[in-house]
Amino acid sequence: MSATPAPLDRTDPEGAIAAAAERCSNWGRWGDDDVLGTMNFLDEEKRREGAALVRRGLSFSLSQSFDEDGPQKGWRRRNNPVHTMTDTGVDAERGVQGFPHGIGGADDYIVMPLQCSTQWDGLGHIFDRGNAWNGRRAGDVVNSFGDQVTGIQTVASLVAGRGVLLDVGRAIGTDGELPDGFAITAEHLEATIEAQGESSRVGRGDIVVVRTGRLTRARRDIAEGRGWGDYAGGPAPGLSFTTADWLHASEIAAVATDTWGFEVRPNEFDVAFQPLHQVAIPNMGLFIGEMWDPDALAADCAQDGVYDFWLTAAPLPITGAVGSPINPIAVK
Repeated sequence: MSATPAPLDRTDPEGAIAAAAERCSNWGRWGDDDVLGTMNFLDEEKRREGAALVRRGLSFSLSQSFDEDGPQKGWRRRNNPVHTMTDTGVDAERGVQGFPHGIGGADDYIVMPLQCSTQWDGLGHIFDRGNAWNGRRAGDVVNSFGDQVTGIQTVASLVAGRGVLLDVGRAIGTDGELPDGFAITAEHLEATIEAQGESSRVGRGDIVVVRTGRLTRARRDIAEGRGWGDYAGGPAPGLSFTTADWLHASEIAAVATDTWGFEVRPNEFDVAFQPLHQVAIPNMGLFIGEMWDPDALAADCAQDGVYDFWLTAAPLPITGAVGSPINPIAVK
């Protein structure tokens, strides 16, 4: 796997992003009309390979909760879910629902940003210098009606296959965690694979889950009365901008982390905002998952030494959405 990054000039984010975008571009790789990006790598053979990994039938949800106690603090109008009941057991007991022969029921709805908890970033979520995935003009893709080309519904039936956990927090961290601001490089990823063994090899069509330990630390803070703190948007360990070449060369279908923003925060340039997103989504066509919860899975993987599994992580088929909440399920 050729994944040698160019030296990182922290004073020149525009130049570094432009160079990485050119090196790692998949524009036209699957034709001018492509809307799937790296999900093209996850084919029928990869799904058969993933399904064959089920040995014990033990399943793990990799999702955080969706409730009003979540980490969001209102950044760019991202708030925690608001759950409201429209019919309740109280209504049923009092006979005010108007149904015959004693039947009653409960009903509810939820209002929330699609990226307030465990979620996928879709291909219409990030643009690079006015361009969306596959070289389309951003305004021709996403307008006030939503993503008219690469809406998240286009991959609703595809995100299921071989999952691989790279527990970088355990492999190179302290007590299973990496400190905030720790930039995970390609060398760190390869060292984790080496430490974990053959079952954590990464290749074409895989869905890679990177555990940093940041969510573990947030939960400890909550338990000790400090709340979520800056989990949503603040300093965090994450992938280095220099991993763009590794992500591109590996030909993975998607990558997810246990952090709010996937890449290291603060970002690595003097002036920057999510530069790895800017390369990975609109240029590489890579699907990015954020705020996943791999802790229980990671504990099991550490115990039995097996780091690959069947993973299904379908987005809700919300027409025109640029992201989606999910409940990823890993089965070993």
